[in-house]
Amino acid sequence: MKNAVHFGAGNIGRGFIGKLLSDADVAVTFADVNGPLVDQISHKQEYKVKVVGSECSIDTVTHVTAVNSASDAVIEKMIKTDLVTTAVGPNVLDIIAKTIAKGIEKRLASGNEKPLNIIACENMVRGTTHLKGEVYKYLDQQLHEKVDELVGFVDSAVDRIVPPAEAANDDPLEVTVESFSEWIVDEQQFKGEIPDINGMEKTNNLMAFVERKLFTLNTGHCITAYLGNLEGHRTIREAIEDPAIHAQVKQAMIESGEVLIRRYGFDRQLHAAYIDKILTRFANPYLVDEVDRVGRQPIRKLGANDRLIKPLLGTIEYGTENKTLLKGIAAALKYTSESDPQAIELQTSLQEHGIKETLAHYTGLDKNSAEVAQIESLYQQL
Repeated sequence: MKNAVHFGAGNIGRGFIGKLLSDADVAVTFADVNGPLVDQISHKQEYKVKVVGSECSIDTVTHVTAVNSASDAVIEKMIKTDLVTTAVGPNVLDIIAKTIAKGIEKRLASGNEKPLNIIACENMVRGTTHLKGEVYKYLDQQLHEKVDELVGFVDSAVDRIVPPAEAANDDPLEVTVESFSEWIVDEQQFKGEIPDINGMEKTNNLMAFVERKLFTLNTGHCITAYLGNLEGHRTIREAIEDPAIHAQVKQAMIESGEVLIRRYGFDRQLHAAYIDKILTRFANPYLVDEVDRVGRQPIRKLGANDRLIKPLLGTIEYGTENKTLLKGIAAALKYTSESDPQAIELQTSLQEHGIKETLAHYTGLDKNSAEVAQIESLYQQL
């Protein structure tokens, strides 16, 4: 049986990557800072995943244990593991890089020269390449060449909606996920044998799939949240079942999709079907996904390489329609939440510097551009 160390034992870690690995007969050690969660997984060594689509099923995930990611135990596990994966959130990758570097150094010091592959499964473009840069900062310079030879840092694109769930039946480990999942990896970056994991698809054109997911699922999801927030909807399902929001979200995904079709040659009809599939996923009656969860961290979502601005830049590049994307950006500027530091910072900037300066600062758009003028006009109308 192969072994994996997976950083992040939250809902996505357990419900998505951990489940796929376990289903492929890989023994998974979760590494997390949440002490009670680590204790529960270590004690039970299994948990339930409720998979919801057109119908519900409950699967039991086995061959699992857990260690505290701040302890030496995770470094010991890395000495012999076959695979390292993460689902910690983009901001935490930099924090775990030092631990991963220590684990690699210990592994080499022990004489283990079997190939090791590391895959960051994050909502982030080329997240593993970013992690590699951080890991190398902590690695002994003399080991860089050896690590280049033996350790594969494999970029991936991941897609599965895993909303926070209340503990079902008083079981804190049970997690609910949608039946749809997509885990696409860059086959060119592996060292040694590529693991055979059902549900992990290999490609030599990863960026096409990274941007397809970013421009479609992520763009549509956050615009649903921001328009839903303005209309007082609590959940993504409520928002997408509002006919006016549904029409606008679909149009925004058509606009971002035109960029993908021109850039990567995606089939127009297949991409239209992909958009419809995503709209169906947003309306899944078994998933309670709150508008506030999907809309949080608006500054990150307004970044130049993220789900709102990157597709907009594509429409500017190709000279294609972008009216609804611009409206989505305007709606993001309206997002408020007293529990979200980014939402507070964004609203403060709007009050102190105005729309044009705020957009220029956070998005990189030219404050004198036609697009910024249109966003400002749409903001005033919302």
